[in-house]
Parts: sequence; C-alpha cells; structure tokens
Amino acid sequence: MTDNPVPSGIDAERVTKWLDENVEGCVGPYGFDLIAGGHSNLTFSVRPAEGPRLVLRRPPLGQVLATAHDMEREHRIITGVGSTSMPVPRAVGLCTDIEVNGAPFYVMVHVDGPVLHSDEEAAEVDEIERASLGVDVIEVLAQLHSIEPDDVGLGDLGKREDYLGRQLRRWSRQWEQSKTRDLQAMEDVQALLAAEMPEQVGSAIVHGDYRLGNMIVGRGKVCAVLDWELCTLGDPLADVGYLMNNWVAPGETQASSSAPTLAGGFGEREHLLAHYAELTRRDVSAIDYYRAFSFWRLAAIVEGVLKRYLGGVMGDSEADTEYFRLQVEDLATRALELLRP
Repeated sequence: MTDNPVPSGIDAERVTKWLDENVEGCVGPYGFDLIAGGHSNLTFSVRPAEGPRLVLRRPPLGQVLATAHDMEREHRIITGVGSTSMPVPRAVGLCTDIEVNGAPFYVMVHVDGPVLHSDEEAAEVDEIERASLGVDVIEVLAQLHSIEPDDVGLGDLGKREDYLGRQLRRWSRQWEQSKTRDLQAMEDVQALLAAEMPEQVGSAIVHGDYRLGNMIVGRGKVCAVLDWELCTLGDPLADVGYLMNNWVAPGETQASSSAPTLAGGFGEREHLLAHYAELTRRDVSAIDYYRAFSFWRLAAIVEGVLKRYLGGVMGDSEADTEYFRLQVEDLATRALELLRP
C-alpha cells in the first residue's frame, strides 16, 4: 500500500470498514485515488491489501440537482444490464447509508484496459483493432437496444413513450436551473426541437452518454460500457444521434472534449449508421434531428458542469471554466445548423 493522501469524497476509516464487511474477497487497508476525467459523479480507484481492484462511484460534493446523481438507480441499471452478455463492470456492493461516506455510493470490480479520451490515446491503438472496435461499438449499442427491459428488472426504470418530449422538458428545466447567462441559441434550438419532433417508433434501454470516452476497450472490443447515470427507457435513436456526434472524422472540428475517432481508422459515421439500421431494422432517416437534440442536451449538461465548478463542488478537480462556457455556445450553434441546413 502507498501513503497517498485520501482524496476528498472518501471517508477512509468508515469506507474501509464498510468494504471489509460488505465486499466478499477484499481486505483492507485500501488505497483510494480519484480517477481523472469525471465532470459529474466522482469515481475512485480502490486498491485493497487483498482481493481484486475495485471502483467506487459517488455523487459530487455539495448540492446537486434533484435525481441527477442517484447511486441506487445507477447500481440497479448496471446490475440488470450486467445480467445479459452486455459488457459492463460487475457490481459488488451498494451503500445507501449516508453516515458511512456522506452520500450513497456503489462499488464495482475494476475492468482492465484503456479508456480512449482523445485522438492521441486512440492513435496508440493498432489500426486493425481500431476498425474492429468501431464495428463492435455499434454492435454493442444495437445489443443494448435489443434488451427487453422487463427481462432484466428494468421495466419500471422510466416511461417508454414520449421520450423526446420528456427529455425536452427535463433538459429545459435543467438549463433554466443551471444556466450562468442567457443564450438565445439555446432557446431557438429548444423551440425548433419542440416543433419538429419525429414520432417515436418503439422503445429500448437508452444509455444516454454512449461514446468511446465512456468505454474500457481492448483487442478491438468494448470490454465495459461505463457511466450509466443518464440511462432511462425511451427512443433508442437518441443514443445513435449522440454517438454520431461523437464519431468525429479526421479533419472535422470536434464539438466536445472527447474525440478519439479523430485518429482515424474507426470506420465512417455513415457506415456505422447503416450497420445499426441493418442490425435493428430501425428507420434512421431522421438522424439529424436526434443529432441536434444531442448537441442541445449536451450543452445543457455542460452548463450544469460549469455551474458546479464555479460553485466549487467538484472535489479536487480544477477546470478552465471559460472552456466550458465556449463549448456550450458551440454546441448550441451546431444544433441550430442541423435543424436549419
């Protein structure tokens, strides 16, 4: 064990006692490290004296929007989805007693492999593996969307119908509660999304943040899909539109902080979209609407991140708040461009 200082968000003594009593096969003392890259729920690496390496997830420090960081719900989702052949980390414990660590948390087994947050990291992956990984990413998404929620205990996770309407209402509220300034482009996009909403055909488990930056990968495959906090039931094409936005081709300008596909070799956006349509038999002709919706929703999410950083509730992390502010504006502009070609 190392003598690294315990990061904010972990009560080492009480969490150690809870882990010893509730996670089979693990014995303390434990080392705790904040895993970099999270802008929402806090994620920690847990290194036991004996037993497998673990990962602990908890809400950010301080006050957060209601229902935005429900650990029990997230634990339930990965447990349900993990009962299938979907690649997700294995959940091993849930603590809802806030006396232990100041907030609920859950623990899962660590999955080995890199997370491709950038094109620099992606460029280190063999080109043959990149091509294989691109195909697997879309096939895993099609697999997720083929799961019947009732079969994995998630049938009451959310309403299946009117997904886009519900999301528009939710993220409109989020924007109003989180915005740090007025931004006309966000209001214009919201009005267009409401006016041009396509009819929902079918429903599925929707991940809500499905991209390479939320996956552990290896040998040209998805080893684990991470970050299920935005998961619900609804229109699966919302996941597809979001993935297409993040599937940035070499030479394109990225719209978010994570664009590993800029390295090239992962397959073209249009080919992945066609493969998804072939696998699921879903009509993807309105995908530009879903892409615009995803840009707008992400803008609302990033604005919330900005507000939390400004409020000092994101633990030990530091951030360039001006970057987040400009990102919100760019995302709103891109959404408008898709809705007004």
